[in-house]
Amino acid sequence: MPTISSDRMAQRLLELDLATNSELQDAWAQLGRRDAPAETLLQCLMARGVLTNWQAQRLLSDYRIGFFFGNYKVLYLAGSGTFARVYRGVERDTERVVAVKVLRNRHVENADVVARFVREAKVAMQFRHPNIVEVIDFSSERDTHYFVMEFVEGNNLRDFLKIRKHMDWQEATRVCIGIAEGLRYALQKGYIHRDLKVSNVLLSSKAEPKLIDFGLAAKKGEEIPRTVDYAGLEKATGAPKDDPRSDLFFLGSIYYHMLAGKAALGESRDRVARGARSRFIDVVPISHVMPGLPADVVRIVERAMDLNPNRRYQTPTEILLELRQALQRATGEPITARQDILAQPESQQTVMIVESNAENQGVLREGLKRTGYRVLLTADPQRALDRFAETPGVADCVIFCANEIGGPALSAFNRFADDEKTRHLSAVIILGADQQGWKKRARVNNHCAVLNMPIKLGDLRTTVAQVLAREAPEPEAEVADPASS
Repeated sequence: MPTISSDRMAQRLLELDLATNSELQDAWAQLGRRDAPAETLLQCLMARGVLTNWQAQRLLSDYRIGFFFGNYKVLYLAGSGTFARVYRGVERDTERVVAVKVLRNRHVENADVVARFVREAKVAMQFRHPNIVEVIDFSSERDTHYFVMEFVEGNNLRDFLKIRKHMDWQEATRVCIGIAEGLRYALQKGYIHRDLKVSNVLLSSKAEPKLIDFGLAAKKGEEIPRTVDYAGLEKATGAPKDDPRSDLFFLGSIYYHMLAGKAALGESRDRVARGARSRFIDVVPISHVMPGLPADVVRIVERAMDLNPNRRYQTPTEILLELRQALQRATGEPITARQDILAQPESQQTVMIVESNAENQGVLREGLKRTGYRVLLTADPQRALDRFAETPGVADCVIFCANEIGGPALSAFNRFADDEKTRHLSAVIILGADQQGWKKRARVNNHCAVLNMPIKLGDLRTTVAQVLAREAPEPEAEVADPASS
């Protein structure tokens, strides 16, 4: 580019709204002359905090665009990928620091890429969770497509591990808990991430994980392309397409990577190699790579990455509870700080409360509704059983309150656990202070539990979440009588 004068550069700065007249006058005063080279003027403005080096270099290269996207001023390039660049920016009205993700020019004519980019923004704008990067704004017009996110001071987890190699198990467990909470929240909204990997987790300067890149996230039944990794896993394990449990497998692989300092799955750019069944079955057990890990941690990694999806964790809630319990058992750290988050259902589930005391009905109903459950009420245990006979699956869990109802509540709880039409559902019985001896008579199993009075609502919500998350036997399928065919 031909050399331009500082006066001409000053005019360009005003035209592009990169400096005010007052800021330029102050710079001239500091320099003591107006015939200084343009580079000298820009260096002075950088020293005064008016410009960044990235802005100055673009000005010297004669760029006239790319300094602003809508109401957001770009400060510098923060990261670059195949499809987009991410800039650190600032909102002009509020001075809030943001990240601006901009689709690369070479992709703006590709309708499929543009659609995925816009969809990523629209999906993420539905989320408001501390473990998911917040998307604030987006624009898609003609040949310019961008969206604006909160700016996270830190690195993605892949780059962090390149430097740190591996993390101690407690730190890795806390990060894994945050990722699982983000997945849980997304699933509450109906979305599976479908591209979970270390490069799609940002780790803030406070070691808080935040999920990014929901461009391939989908609701059940949506026809959205999936990654080679997810397709390969589901083919290798016989899982249904877009199985929510696939996210949990890759969460387990991230946990493995953090603990071991190397990927559980062989890494390759070759699509055939990434989708090969051997990639998923040849994983070296974490206990061999990192001997000395707590047994709880080894068990969580192994179960999360179990090739049989029915033996894997079934929901984010289930792995969350075990991660928190493992941390608490080893460190003594309390696990109650986010109790309500753990007790929120992945999707709106229905709980039936069997309680004869109207005041207790109200307390239980409000306590469960606040965390997202749909609540049904009845005072009669037999009526509860009748409703399931009339409408199988009318609720996902039943809470039998025996304190005032007495023996009929225990009888109904046991019948509910034994009947082939309801034994796959979850149930909780709450025994009164003088009914503790009944616990031995209750049909307790993996998804039917007993609580003793007095209890707190947080304890009840956590127990309900636990029994709903645990795997239960499916109801036996009805077989048609050949003679009737």
